[in-house]
Amino acid sequence: MAILEFEKPLFEIQQKIEELKKISESSGMDVSDKIDLFEQQALEYKKELYAKLTPAQRIQIARHADRPTFLDYVKLMTTDFIELHGDREGTDDRAIIGGIAKLGNESVVIIGTQKGKTTKENLVYNFGMPQPQGYRKALRLFYHANKFNMPIVTLIDTPGAYPGMKAEETAQGTAIAENLREMAKLNVPIIAVITGEGCSGGALGLAVADRVYMLEHSYYTVISPEGCASILWRDASKADVAAEALKITSEDLLKLEIIDGIVKEPLGGAHCDYELIANNLKKTITDAINELKNYAPDKLRNDRYNKFRRMGVFCQ
Repeated sequence: MAILEFEKPLFEIQQKIEELKKISESSGMDVSDKIDLFEQQALEYKKELYAKLTPAQRIQIARHADRPTFLDYVKLMTTDFIELHGDREGTDDRAIIGGIAKLGNESVVIIGTQKGKTTKENLVYNFGMPQPQGYRKALRLFYHANKFNMPIVTLIDTPGAYPGMKAEETAQGTAIAENLREMAKLNVPIIAVITGEGCSGGALGLAVADRVYMLEHSYYTVISPEGCASILWRDASKADVAAEALKITSEDLLKLEIIDGIVKEPLGGAHCDYELIANNLKKTITDAINELKNYAPDKLRNDRYNKFRRMGVFCQ
């Protein structure tokens, strides 16, 4: 597992504990009391470390190469998943994957951005950066859910929509804008979760939802900290300063009422325990669906519209 820069002191402590265990085994000396003491100290240090993470450190966790992907969550949370391919215009963007599945006893349409864990996989999934065809595929699945009265679940982990020339030529902005408009009008419950990175319109194109949640160490922002620093200071190395100013963490966004809740991650991040984070996420989504499915379509639409209209403060 990849070790993040700020985790290195903890990793060194754990290495020393392993060395002590090996010495104990080879020499026959009983030092179990000392090992237990060091392990307890390491655990306390780890808890303290992760309780005081900076926004920049949270970004490192959100981008961790071993973090669960959309397909990991689908495998762990759902049954009977059937992927539905294509935008019906001849393209199947692999950066957005979706289909129908059972979430507990509920039939849902589940859609998400997909990253890879190796360079080869990331090339297949375009590093989780959708093109217009991906958003059009998602919109087709939104309509499918609306037609058959199925709740919609979206899982979002993207550094942003693909910024290439071809994407612009094929109406990237229009595709995202149409998703924003049409999601606001759907008659079924929509639950969106930021599971890692949630950058700009690329994330929002799947996140106009009745309930928006974030995993504890994910981030959600109008622009990446690197992009913000490049624009404001013409210096991407000031990304840490930008991350602090942008208020991109789950706690900040909950206080600002941009999101509706935070899904607790295992100590060390979601990549440390796939099953635990999947169970936590499944419960959050299931609880939200059970609440929202009792609402009339008019109430869902009106509440969703008003939810987003309330965001932001205007000063005169």
